[in-house]
Amino acid sequence: MKSNIYKITTVLFFATFLFVSCNDDDSMSYDPDFSGTYMQKDQMARPAINTVFIESGSPKDNFNMTIPSSMASSYQTVFKNRLLALNSGYTTNALGQNADQFTGLLATDVLNVSKSGKTTFFDGTNVLTGRALADDVIDVELLLIFGGPSGTSNSGLTSDNVDVNDKAFLSSFPYLASAW
Repeated sequence: MKSNIYKITTVLFFATFLFVSCNDDDSMSYDPDFSGTYMQKDQMARPAINTVFIESGSPKDNFNMTIPSSMASSYQTVFKNRLLALNSGYTTNALGQNADQFTGLLATDVLNVSKSGKTTFFDGTNVLTGRALADDVIDVELLLIFGGPSGTSNSGLTSDNVDVNDKAFLSSFPYLASAW
């Protein structure tokens, strides 16, 4: 029985080569083609920021293609108007920032990185020094938009009520939770 399976497998293996067509055209190039026009499709250093503060369509596309050094000057007013539309009672946030300061910070959609301190989005002391996987970024953003000076105002609007990741992060690189 084993002999027959071995013979059938061998015949099928070699028969495969009879039906494979090879192309002798060696002119195919696998070098990347950078001759076209490319544009950045999305700024996402701070999740949900441009989703909330920039309207859909062309304005969002324009924001996504703006270089970070020009973002605040181009979009701070747009962000401020949207912030005050979302929270008309906004005075300062838990960082002590007024609307101009806060929206100037938000409009520059970059991820800051601390080279010498703790990496966190916001932990009450360290602010925007990076982003750890377990940081609850959306809760921090909601708290800064709706929480007022002490972070306790509008308690129904300062959390998405998703407190942990759906799966535990790994303890070694790449640290991301395993796929479902």
